[in-house]
Amino acid sequence: MGVLSNLRGSRTGTINQEVGLPIPDGLTSPSASSASVPKKKWSNFLPVFVVLVVTAEIAFLGRLDMANNAALMDWTDRLFSRSHDSGLALESEDFRQKDLVNVQNNESNLESDSCEEWLEKQDTVVYSRDFDKDPILVMGAEQERRTCAVGCHFIFEPSKPADAVFGSPGEGGIPSVLRSMESASYYYENNLAQARRRGYKVVMTTSLSSDVPVGYFSWAEYDIMATLQPKTEKALAAAFISNCGARNFRLQALEALEKAKVSIDSYGSCHRNRDGRVDKLETLKHYKFSLAFENSNEEDYVTEKFFQSLVAGTIPVVIGAPNIQDFAPAPDSVLHIGKLEDVDSVAKSMKYLAENPDAYNRSLRWKYEGPSDSFKALVDMAAVHSSCRLCIHLATMIREKEEHSPGFKKRPCKCTRGPVTVYHLYVRERGRFEMVSIFLRSGNLTLNALESEVHKKFKAMKHVPIWKEERPQSIRGGDDYKVYRIYPVGMTQRQALYTFKFGDADFQNHLEINPCAKFEVIFV
Repeated sequence: MGVLSNLRGSRTGTINQEVGLPIPDGLTSPSASSASVPKKKWSNFLPVFVVLVVTAEIAFLGRLDMANNAALMDWTDRLFSRSHDSGLALESEDFRQKDLVNVQNNESNLESDSCEEWLEKQDTVVYSRDFDKDPILVMGAEQERRTCAVGCHFIFEPSKPADAVFGSPGEGGIPSVLRSMESASYYYENNLAQARRRGYKVVMTTSLSSDVPVGYFSWAEYDIMATLQPKTEKALAAAFISNCGARNFRLQALEALEKAKVSIDSYGSCHRNRDGRVDKLETLKHYKFSLAFENSNEEDYVTEKFFQSLVAGTIPVVIGAPNIQDFAPAPDSVLHIGKLEDVDSVAKSMKYLAENPDAYNRSLRWKYEGPSDSFKALVDMAAVHSSCRLCIHLATMIREKEEHSPGFKKRPCKCTRGPVTVYHLYVRERGRFEMVSIFLRSGNLTLNALESEVHKKFKAMKHVPIWKEERPQSIRGGDDYKVYRIYPVGMTQRQALYTFKFGDADFQNHLEINPCAKFEVIFV
């Protein structure tokens, strides 16, 4: 009962003094023979006195709206339970003692404020660092100044300690950043586990499991929704392969396709049979298929070979990332040779599609109807430049470290009024930094409720999704948008987009374990 019991004790003392009943001598001298008469008189007043105390107590609790249903027969039990479940349901004894004065000062607010209003006030935090005035500083590169959701500077010679540095771990004790778009098959240090072992605090590679992915995809760089052109070339496919020493089986696959009677025009250094002095993208537009053969078969390593094929409006035949379907704009829009033994079946599919226009056009239907939500959610990530996403990542780490420090303000994060508990959550759009408040009630702690409240909140804010100016006009849509994923802050993009699963029970448990839980949302 803590705070409320102390308050009640002081009020009871006040009531005794205000009643002002004289204490009979008999009560202080029980052995006196004359005590019998005063005792009798005092006992006559005792019921009245008890009624006054109980009535005053219930009246006070009535002001807090905590005793609407109280019965005199069990008022002590109800007094305990309601003080425990009041809007002052704080998380720890230390917090209660530390902020007792604040609670007393806010007592009047509790009468008029809703739980949501009270939590907005109590959970407000002023962090020690303002990133607008004191931006994230990354050493080891000078880059074009870009608009970012958090203050962000890149410089070779900073005038003060940097927050991170591009380079090998251990340089001046500053957290190190590894950034590379090369395959780990050729650059072993790009392997995520290896980078961690070497001491890199932040990893930026093509892997969606890295801290800040740096993929080849982008709405700005690739006109993915470009209009289809007539397929005028006689050969089924075009190939642009210049590294003939690749460590995978792509050259063997090219030869196997030719043996399977798939006609291929080769413009690269390997197996060249056409003049390579052409505009690659314009050339690809006139073929039904393009051989998007990477030089290594590595998860998430999907380069311009694939995305140029999508721009050109051909069907990519892919050797490379084993999870290439994660990058497909629609089902059945990509053919994948996962191993050399797949060549014959892929060759049959190519011939069938080439001879059946309806089937072939279905594979490219996404060009007219728009790509899948999963594809948009993937490519939308690049609407925020990787350098900005690095700064957001670093700023988030700095704030989380402060939140876990011993002196950080302890926040209630939830408020109980009667049978209902209101939970205070924080949400931000992927690619942004600052959070907005979301409230959920204990009777409806479900993922559907979370999604609904997030959508309602951002719509009320007249929020414009971060990808709105990046996407091609044909797939921007109107003012409406929908929630694609909501996931806890700190998840990798591989987890967020493909592997993370939340059930309602998991979600409820997460709220209990993580007070003032923070989430990111992806809109499509």
